[in-house]
Amino acid sequence: MTLGWLGIFRLGLVQMSLGGMVVLTTSTLNRLMVVELALPAVLSGLLVALHYAVQVTRPSWGYRSDTCGNRTRWIVGGMATLALGAFSAALGVVWMHTAFWPGLALSFVAYLMIGLGAGMGGTSLLALMATCTRPERRAAAATITWLMMIFGIAATAGTVGALLEPYTPARLLELVGAVCAGGLVLTILATWRIERGLVSQPEPEASPLLQGLREVWAEPRARTFTFFVFLSMTAYFMQELILEPYAGLVFGLTPGQTTSLSGAQNGGVFVGMLAVGIGQTGLRIGSLRGWVVAGCLGSALALTGIALIGQMHLPLIVPAVVLMGLFNGMFAVAAIGSMMQLAGEGRNAREGTRMGLWGAAQAVAAGFGGLLGAASADLLQLVARGSTAFGLVFLAEAVLFVISALMALRILEGGRPMPAGRLVPGE
Repeated sequence: MTLGWLGIFRLGLVQMSLGGMVVLTTSTLNRLMVVELALPAVLSGLLVALHYAVQVTRPSWGYRSDTCGNRTRWIVGGMATLALGAFSAALGVVWMHTAFWPGLALSFVAYLMIGLGAGMGGTSLLALMATCTRPERRAAAATITWLMMIFGIAATAGTVGALLEPYTPARLLELVGAVCAGGLVLTILATWRIERGLVSQPEPEASPLLQGLREVWAEPRARTFTFFVFLSMTAYFMQELILEPYAGLVFGLTPGQTTSLSGAQNGGVFVGMLAVGIGQTGLRIGSLRGWVVAGCLGSALALTGIALIGQMHLPLIVPAVVLMGLFNGMFAVAAIGSMMQLAGEGRNAREGTRMGLWGAAQAVAAGFGGLLGAASADLLQLVARGSTAFGLVFLAEAVLFVISALMALRILEGGRPMPAGRLVPGE
């Protein structure tokens, strides 16, 4: 017996809860530290980078859930750790108002817990889907759960943004606590007895984790695609920590308004992903390579626009951010589809290891990209006014997206993996 559509939807509820909790720590709390507390953006960047850095343990969490015989307890345990970490992070920001160093210490522990919880719960969730979903449903299952996660991010950011006006520390703790408690309860209900009667696919012959990673890294296609994932995701996440501060400092948006702006951005991401899903599976429009390239180039164009409207003081930040989200979503879901295609290449029974490797590359790139964007904005503000400093970072991000588009043209051919024996120049 395998997961049906109802089971896939139930697991999507967990992914939705995960996205809702994480977005508060990477958007709302980040903005409060930079604008309300007037702390350097690099400080919040280091905290967010920490939660991404911890997620390099994702392959080991997947291995543990493979061997324990019960993935549900790892999913629930991870989400409980994430919920506690997210609430502690909000408490740390509140403490910083009156006791900076204790608040910073609590924030450090909190973001460590957020990374551990997201890695443990998220990886175990994907492993359960991969082993208990029929092959012909896997792509659809991945799309459904990813869209539900984006919906959770957008809905949480928009709702919390509206309820956070006027901002007070007490209101912040109430809202974050409600989101975390609700997400954990929803996770428990969604996973209750979900593994009963499910038969996982046969596991490959056991081998040490490091040995499996070395075997995958020896494959030219997998290695080249890893570089593409790292570069493109660095571009994707460079604006994560500076977009809300940019909107607050340059356009005068309040904490609630910038949180709603994050919700609008992720609403655009949702529409972009949906467009690719309908275009690829329903209308048969374009190839995965075409959607990846279009998403990268469109993201570069939108980022250029965001940089220019700040220089010209045009009140167009909301539509520009929504447009960026739309192209980000197109790129992200097409890249996921390409990843699933390439995961089956090379040595058999290493699909999970390849996905773990690319997931780790994405996590490292997310942390590095966010930190790079925040640190660059801080440094550039020493020699340029705020709108110019932020704008230069957005333009650098646009350049990385253009380079990523060129890489996609080399790595993928018409949405199909590279023919056997053909390597990317330089391999």
